[in-house]
Amino acid sequence: MSEAIALVGNPNSGKTTLFNALTGAKQAIGNWPGVTVERKAGKLRQDKTVVIQDLPGTYSLSPYTSEEIVTRNFLLDGELSQVLNVVDATNLERNLYLTLQVMETGRPLLVALNMMDVLKKQHHRQINLDKLSYALGVPVVGISAMNGTNVPELVDHLLTPNAKAYAYPEYDPRVESALSLIQDQLIAYPQEKRRWYAIKLFEQDEQVVKSIDLTDKQQDDIKQTIATAEKLFGDTSDAIMVNARYDFIARVIAMSVIDDNDFSESWSDKIDRVVTNRWLALPIFAVVMWAVYYLSIQTIGTIGSDWLNDTVFGSWLPHLATHWLNQWQVASWLQSLIVNGIIGGVGSILGFLPQIMMLFLCLGMLEDCGYMARIAFVMDRLFHKFNLSGKAFIPMLIATGCGVPGIMATRTIESKQDRRMSIMLTTFMPCSAKLTVIALIAGTFFPGQSWVAPSAYFIGILAVIGSGIFLKKTRLFAGPPSPFVMELPAYHLPKFSNIARSVYSRSRAFVYKAGTLIFASCVLLWFLANFNWQLEMVSQNQSILRDVCGAIAPIFAPLGIGDWRATAAIFSGLIAKENCVGTFKIAFGGGTMAHFQQQLQLAYAPMAGYAFLVFNLLCAPCFASIGTMYKEFGDTRWTWYAVGYQCGVAYLIATIVNQIGALVAGTTTIWGLALASAALLLILFGLFVKRPAASHLQKAV
Repeated sequence: MSEAIALVGNPNSGKTTLFNALTGAKQAIGNWPGVTVERKAGKLRQDKTVVIQDLPGTYSLSPYTSEEIVTRNFLLDGELSQVLNVVDATNLERNLYLTLQVMETGRPLLVALNMMDVLKKQHHRQINLDKLSYALGVPVVGISAMNGTNVPELVDHLLTPNAKAYAYPEYDPRVESALSLIQDQLIAYPQEKRRWYAIKLFEQDEQVVKSIDLTDKQQDDIKQTIATAEKLFGDTSDAIMVNARYDFIARVIAMSVIDDNDFSESWSDKIDRVVTNRWLALPIFAVVMWAVYYLSIQTIGTIGSDWLNDTVFGSWLPHLATHWLNQWQVASWLQSLIVNGIIGGVGSILGFLPQIMMLFLCLGMLEDCGYMARIAFVMDRLFHKFNLSGKAFIPMLIATGCGVPGIMATRTIESKQDRRMSIMLTTFMPCSAKLTVIALIAGTFFPGQSWVAPSAYFIGILAVIGSGIFLKKTRLFAGPPSPFVMELPAYHLPKFSNIARSVYSRSRAFVYKAGTLIFASCVLLWFLANFNWQLEMVSQNQSILRDVCGAIAPIFAPLGIGDWRATAAIFSGLIAKENCVGTFKIAFGGGTMAHFQQQLQLAYAPMAGYAFLVFNLLCAPCFASIGTMYKEFGDTRWTWYAVGYQCGVAYLIATIVNQIGALVAGTTTIWGLALASAALLLILFGLFVKRPAASHLQKAV
């Protein structure tokens, strides 16, 4: 029979690194029952009967977000033998707050004091582990999860039966008196849970208050106790409890920590003075993202992609397949399906794998070293100037990998209005699937120009800011933004194994998607592009796909892409954004990547190609992301509102982009110029004119 150990800790405490060190790469990932919060579990390497449950990272057990609720419920009611609490040694005061709340549940506890190597390098603080353990009353093991220091000793503690009961943290005597009076009203509940329930009732935790079954007299007595305490302290009961915990932490710190140079500046602080500077932060961020896309799209990533596109999928596989298919006397239609539909369609997408892997590698290094946390801090400062919540930027960072987890990450936003708005805007950021479109347009219409790829990232950010300004003016999203609190971890060298694991898992997901969903899409698109309504094999210009998309194509004429091929690519992108590239290649009849790019250059002007990129960057995401939006909204109307808004914004901006390009080239028309002017005036009106919210949307609140 297996036993479960709950792994808890603050975000950026090294919890994920320790989880990987304890369990290895074989982990089961899913969602917690009833909520879309990621659940990771893995078996301990040294003992396969021990399962490590990696609970969502959280700063406290207060019931504000889905992560906190999941963690708290599992600690209270889950079947587990003990709790392993990961604490950041470089930020002891903040991390011990969660430790105290875990201790309040009464669960057997082991504290892993992580980042001891980083603390040692800072030279200004020393922690006496024995005194810290004595002050808390629980075992404490100093480790470095990144370097593996003392991890075997930690495992020994985990595998040693820990039957030692610890005393609950004792707070201010006046608080303890109030808690004792509340516990006296909870005689119907188990003794071991009474203190925790008493604390939550004292804090007036809504979930606990609703779940506790008390008589009217018991409720009145508890309310009277809380009112007396609030009058005595001159503060609210939840604030009293917070202060009591921090007072206890201060006593623990005084007993176990020696600070030599409290006011000395660490090297991490010195770096932050530059990278988070009010004036330098955004230019530095722009340069960093330019470098990321330059390495991914223009240089290192392109070397691998060119080889795959031109050699593997452009020459070797088509020639090899054609040779053997001719040898086997396979029918011409089947040869076309295999060579042009499958190898050409799927291969044109897989050809971008090196660029995507390079992007994941760069972003993984920035995240692992601590820089991405600084960007969230910087963007919070920028977002607040436009009355937006900085919390929205975290889902957007996640969405650069995939829109689905990015949308799910909006659960950390407490405000319903801010959360709904973030769901609508998160997919404006370029995900890995959109990178194939970015790479195609940049390489075809703007070869050697390094501004194109990173511009897609910043267009996404500008669309988010502009949309936030507009939406916040409506009654539907009005209100102050949610406060944003997060830890800034100390800078450290990225750990290769973490980055390699991240790149591998994300790249594998991309390849799997290409081998399943995109494979099926390419087969269907090849059929539609090569057969007419009488199911006769014809040229692409007489096909079903041409007839259907040709009827819709005039809608996209102001974007400079008003033909059936671009229209087919746009709509196939709803299945998966990677399909845009495969559909284009199939619609143009296949061939090598170089030949395909020449055809694109003949068919569209460069700014029309860029408008195609902008539209696919900002319009409705893939079906998987739309489905996630529906689950998070919990409402069909809100999903349609979001999709409609995204497509509307994409159409307006892409129209302006193309018409400006046509104006510069001298090919614009009166109607095109008028439509672009109307689109620009509509955007300016939304940004700068105050007005009440539309009444038909209010019904959806």
